[in-house]
Amino acid sequence: MNKLVMQNNVPLFELENRMTRFHAHMDRKNPDWEYAAIFGKVNLYYFTGTMQDGVLLIPRDEDAVFWVRNNYSRALDESLFKDIRPMESFRDAAGKTVITHETFYTETELISYAHLQRFLKYFPFKHIASADRALADVRSVKSEYELELMKKSGQIHRHVTEDLAPDMLREDMTEAEFGTDLYRVFVAEGHQGIVRFGMFDTEMRMGHIGFGESSLYPSYFNGASGNRGIGPYAPVLGSIDRKLKKGDLVYLDVGCGYHGYETDKTMTYMFGKKLPQEVIDMHNRCVEIQNDTASMLKPGAIPSEIYQTIMDSLDEDFKRNFMGYKERRVKFLGHGIGLLIDEMPVIAKGFDEPLIENMTLAIEPKKGIQDIGMVGIENTFVVTLHGGKCITGENTGLIPVY
Repeated sequence: MNKLVMQNNVPLFELENRMTRFHAHMDRKNPDWEYAAIFGKVNLYYFTGTMQDGVLLIPRDEDAVFWVRNNYSRALDESLFKDIRPMESFRDAAGKTVITHETFYTETELISYAHLQRFLKYFPFKHIASADRALADVRSVKSEYELELMKKSGQIHRHVTEDLAPDMLREDMTEAEFGTDLYRVFVAEGHQGIVRFGMFDTEMRMGHIGFGESSLYPSYFNGASGNRGIGPYAPVLGSIDRKLKKGDLVYLDVGCGYHGYETDKTMTYMFGKKLPQEVIDMHNRCVEIQNDTASMLKPGAIPSEIYQTIMDSLDEDFKRNFMGYKERRVKFLGHGIGLLIDEMPVIAKGFDEPLIENMTLAIEPKKGIQDIGMVGIENTFVVTLHGGKCITGENTGLIPVY
């Protein structure tokens, strides 16, 4: 393990490289930009190495300043960022900032209207523009430092789902019991304890945990599988009523994170007895699709073309309930991943910018089967010159637990 990964502080050279790349992306995509303001905790961590309540002001021609409200002393302890200053409100930051431009770029997919108004009360910008795509593109290509963290997450992910989870399954346990047991083990093995999404107002503790047909229940976000969860007020962990019985397919689609960086993995188990051969065959076809897709994850490859190539290779019968169940089918085969589960790029129509070496993607071909559940697989891959390199394990799933 790289010794840099073992420290808590993000190295200064890493922070400086990220800021330099952000400037380059903004210059290319928004050549008229003069100012950016970052509020979101994930992007603040990316650029400063700490998640505090404040704003990172990034001028085009001057050094960036991180203004912190809560907690300034913690920010100094955690971050190697060069210019961190305390503030009680945006008034303090505005009083020390010269604004000569009318437009600023920010996280329009994230910031609330009320928070924006509090900022604009003291900063006299007249126009708001989106920095979301530039931020996503910068984060999509991982440094060696980031890849080391993701590889560590992948090691934890593989160990728990492939080695430890089978022995945790027991007859008559509920999905919620399995979910809480699994969470405890993940954290004990080094998981950071939280899985983060970028999509608006999406909460997640682990992922989708389903016994039998539970994994066919509709998801409350854009995912191929589903999850009943504790209830409609908390669709997380798993059902408190659905108990594990012999003959069940156990479906586990969960995230894992280490020092902020996440991996995504789906593992399946046959509890008590072997599933019908036709079910196993459909699962194995999904594994083949994953491997075929991964082989195309090379620099210069076009995500939309990868998607179309795979979809064209499938017969109409297999396409039924592929990437979902009945009318609830998603229109992607994989997604970028890093500080968030759902990052750029996406293996889907409309994503036409070529892949770049050291992008990271989760590939997840899955198929719903009536009265059985969701079969299929998911792993996290790094884009390399030789195709996608898996960092979350090689087990093909349907692990027998008899």
